[in-house]
Amino acid sequence: MMHKVLIDCDPGHDDATAILYAARHLDLVGVTTVYGNQSVDKTTANALSILTLLGLDIPVARGCDRPLNGIFRHGGDVHGKTGIDGAELPAPARGPVDAHAVDFIIDTAKQHRGELVLCPIGPFTNVALALRKEPQLARWLRGISVMGGTTQIGNTTPVAEFNVWSDPEAADIVFRSDIPLWMVGLNVTRKVGLCEQDVARLSEGGRVARVFGGLFGFFRNQLREIHGLDTASLHDPCALVPFIAPDLITYRQAPVEIELGQGPARGMTVCDFRNLTTRKLENIKPRAPANCSVAVEVEDRALVEHILAAILGWPDHAPAAAAVPSPV
Repeated sequence: MMHKVLIDCDPGHDDATAILYAARHLDLVGVTTVYGNQSVDKTTANALSILTLLGLDIPVARGCDRPLNGIFRHGGDVHGKTGIDGAELPAPARGPVDAHAVDFIIDTAKQHRGELVLCPIGPFTNVALALRKEPQLARWLRGISVMGGTTQIGNTTPVAEFNVWSDPEAADIVFRSDIPLWMVGLNVTRKVGLCEQDVARLSEGGRVARVFGGLFGFFRNQLREIHGLDTASLHDPCALVPFIAPDLITYRQAPVEIELGQGPARGMTVCDFRNLTTRKLENIKPRAPANCSVAVEVEDRALVEHILAAILGWPDHAPAAAAVPSPV
């Protein structure tokens, strides 16, 4: 049976790819938007434009415009003034639904009890507020798979990844929810990237592929200039891999805590991979129970090719309500 997925996102170049990848292989029942790579007004417009480009009639609900602590900093340094610079997207064929993203998440999970996987691939504010508002949500969801955090170096600070750093208090609520949780962080997603030849392949493809070629040409240049990377990272689609191609990413069970202090470690995902015994020691903190499946290894080239195939194989003239192409 095809997995039901709701993506909570801040498009974003890699968010756009995650939407396509999910629609190609899963039952994508909705998209909710949040501030992050740009303002929520821009990320919502971007989500609607991507769905129009892909010919998909999937509901979009606009969400939070700032983190729980009220201090909003967007990721335009990397993703550009629109949040998805590099290509001209079509004007949205429709607007967002009337419901706020928080209520849309709750209502969708209630409708699909025990079936829905929630995939936050932007700041976690919408999801945290939904968990606060509806105590039953944790029981209704099948699981949460996030793109966020890292077991190694960060991208926004030396130790913090952008999505978690943007709202650590919200991330903390999600990681303490006792919902089955998958985390794929920068330690894995930075290995999954499009090189110059990959971007060229997209740019020589059909209409949809050419748009993504332009987007990733811009994104690759930004990451090279800012972070010294040679590829355009496909961060967000990696959150969908456990439900599409589970053999391509290896996970390890571990306790994960979010650093909430105001110092240089704020937003760090503290992953405890120590192999401690049950022996009680005076000066060694015991290992907490695992709350997360943490991505530790990836078949990077195989995953890049799998995502490229989804983009290159997307039909260029799909009508708005058409069924998506069947998985191979």
